[in-house]
Amino acid sequence: MTLYEQYADEISSNIDRGILRSGDRIPSVRDACRNRRLSPGTVQKAYHLLEDRGKIHTRPRSGYYVSANWQGFPAQPEASRPAATSTAVNISDLVFQLLDTTKSEEFIQFGSAFPAPELFPMAKLARALHTAAGRLNPQSIYANMTPGNPELRRLIARQYLELGYSVPTEEIIITSGALEGLNLCLQAVTRPGDLVAIESPSFYAALDAIERLGLKAVEIPTCPGQGVNLTALATALERHSIKACWLMTNFQNPLGSLMPDEKKQELVKLLALHDVPMIEDDVYSELYYGRDRPKPAKAFDLKGLVMHCSSFSKCLAPGYRVGWTASGRFAAQVERVKLMTTIATSTPLQAAIVEFLKYSGYKHHLRNLRQELQALQNQMLHAIGQKFPQSVHVTRSEGGYFLWVEMSESVNALEVHRRAMERKITVAPGQIFSPQHKFANCLRLNYGQTWSPQTEAAITTLGEIIAALT
Repeated sequence: MTLYEQYADEISSNIDRGILRSGDRIPSVRDACRNRRLSPGTVQKAYHLLEDRGKIHTRPRSGYYVSANWQGFPAQPEASRPAATSTAVNISDLVFQLLDTTKSEEFIQFGSAFPAPELFPMAKLARALHTAAGRLNPQSIYANMTPGNPELRRLIARQYLELGYSVPTEEIIITSGALEGLNLCLQAVTRPGDLVAIESPSFYAALDAIERLGLKAVEIPTCPGQGVNLTALATALERHSIKACWLMTNFQNPLGSLMPDEKKQELVKLLALHDVPMIEDDVYSELYYGRDRPKPAKAFDLKGLVMHCSSFSKCLAPGYRVGWTASGRFAAQVERVKLMTTIATSTPLQAAIVEFLKYSGYKHHLRNLRQELQALQNQMLHAIGQKFPQSVHVTRSEGGYFLWVEMSESVNALEVHRRAMERKITVAPGQIFSPQHKFANCLRLNYGQTWSPQTEAAITTLGEIIAALT
């Protein structure tokens, strides 16, 4: 751990323990340098890190202060401890039951996998679609077939360049949302019966895909703060004939964990040592709260093993289902599978995304969206700290829009889900994030919902349900 991380953790600990409270001024850069014998650069990096975590903020010409609402946030859960064995997956029935409950507008959608539509520029997107569709000619149908709209692929390649690394346009394949890209990648590198390493807990769509393709899962312990445990992954790669890894390095669903860049580099080196491909689900990286967008593991890949998948569904255009994969050395296989299944992604929708990216203020929209989501996270954490039992532990994320709630072991998340449904509230029970239906005392909550008196009342109701079962 670096000096600035040590100093940041010390300040963070003092905030968590209540020694420093909301609105308190923390030592100035000059005072910290003098009293702690640190360089100005070290102190500034520490304070920037704390700002990125949302724990402190600056006031012009005044200094650094503890952020409002931080006090009273619940403690965070610890890393998972899954069994070090391969597992057949059988969760599809449970997932379909949950997804059915997230379709009704009558419910407060804490169990949804999508932010509120009100957070997105739906009217601007509709105008972009109208304009783009009016320009289409019959020949564009062929030009937009797999691998996809050439201009959209060029703009995506330019996004990679802005992050500091290069991905050839030829490697990029447009898909019907990131989920299709993830499934195509998994099909391209596995056969029935193969083993796939996943995080624990893991996104239920990954479990569904593994189940559907007749694969087996090897769960790897995952920390809410740092992501997948690389020591445990190294052991699993030595013990098992793992054919692929499906991982989320940025704001993992459901934990919200962000893997540091140094760990991403180690991860890529580890997989290169064993020549194991990685399917990287990176749909939330645009929703960061810090100064810079986090890089994917793809940025450190020198052997073409990382199959990077993302989309515009979570950051711009929910429902449009336009995503992509940059599949490295496996691009040809992925393109072939795409051609044999869905052939192409919607031509008008691809053109609409191009129109918006070029002319409708995409970066301005992202800045507003990130600010809104960070504020919503703080509101929900504050409400949970007031309304849930003190025994509850809750994650805090530097991006995305999910909280992972760990309740007392006596509480069954499926019973919380059932009782919440009776009160017109959805939650995502922890059992759907494990091939063995573990995490029975956990919930995933979506805070990307417009905050209102109804939302706050729903948090109060959930707290009452959990308290009654504790």
